[in-house]
Amino acid sequence: MPSAPDAGGSPQHPDEVPSPTAAPELSQEGVDGHVEAALAAIGGAGDLDELKEARLAHAGDRSPLALANRAIGALPGPEKAAAGKLVGQARGRVNQALARRQQELEAERDERILVEEAMDLTVAPGRRPLGRRHVLTVTAERMADAMVALGWEVAEGPQVEAEWFNFDALNFDKDHPARQMQDTFFVDPAKAGLVLRTHTSPVQARSLLDRGVPLYVAVPGKTFRTDELDATHTPVFHQLEGLAIDEGLTMAHLKGTLDRLAEAMFGPGTVSRLRPAYFPFTEPSAEMDFRCFVCRGEATAPPCRTCGGTGWIEWGGCGMVNHNVLRACGVDPERYQGFAFGMGVERTAMFRHGIADMRELIEGDVRFNAQFGMEI
Repeated sequence: MPSAPDAGGSPQHPDEVPSPTAAPELSQEGVDGHVEAALAAIGGAGDLDELKEARLAHAGDRSPLALANRAIGALPGPEKAAAGKLVGQARGRVNQALARRQQELEAERDERILVEEAMDLTVAPGRRPLGRRHVLTVTAERMADAMVALGWEVAEGPQVEAEWFNFDALNFDKDHPARQMQDTFFVDPAKAGLVLRTHTSPVQARSLLDRGVPLYVAVPGKTFRTDELDATHTPVFHQLEGLAIDEGLTMAHLKGTLDRLAEAMFGPGTVSRLRPAYFPFTEPSAEMDFRCFVCRGEATAPPCRTCGGTGWIEWGGCGMVNHNVLRACGVDPERYQGFAFGMGVERTAMFRHGIADMRELIEGDVRFNAQFGMEI
């Protein structure tokens, strides 16, 4: 049955497909319109995310040009080539525009990252401040290391000490002032015979009893005395003591050992001297001084504040071990001789680092330790 005439009066077969000029999506005008819309969207994309949206809208599977490309298959044979060329060229223009814009936006992104995420490698990183070991700990270990370098051993002992080790074994008489309450912390009950050690010398006696002779030990540690806290005194302080027991030891060996220790703590060329003194546990006894490292013993105006103008700085006590101490520890004084010495760690640290007030050592201000850096 013939088809009805169209509006123009010509008959139309039901299977007939409109030509590119008849179908808007395949007409030159329609395709150019899709291309212009695509190019406008691509050119207006301000970043890669907007460009992705433009790609999906104008070059994706459901874009107008993609739908037009699928419609080519329904065209008659003679019209497919022309339509394919028209749509193919249009899609090529869109893809080229996408590639160019992709390259431009990626370049802009990379330039922006270089600016926004730039790192100044010359600037110190914002880290938490490093901790510091306390200057007293470092000083005590440095003193002990100097003795170890001479072949000595390091010994330790209890801080709560038996009165016998703290006094009797070291030749302190029963009426010695150091035994009184104004100098010593006694542990309750008083009959227990326990004290907070007033020096590290009890470890020397313990070492003699435990290790025997010959013996070379350095004893760093904390000690306690009933002093008021001020710029030069503290009730809790640190000492490093040394004890050498062997055959044939003399004051010359003592002087040489102290010179090596002084050079290790205050630098090469440190000059020392011994002044006569008295200590219950040594005989003869001496105070050790070393030449002031600030004025070098030369007269200055005003007088040197470090040494008070004397040219010498008192460091610690020393001497040959009293025979009574050797006998109390079971050592034959006719065969063995020995020497002992003791220095305050706080005093040594104050000299080494120019610390004027001992209270700064115990206040716990982290800024105080930070100035000394890190020493291993």
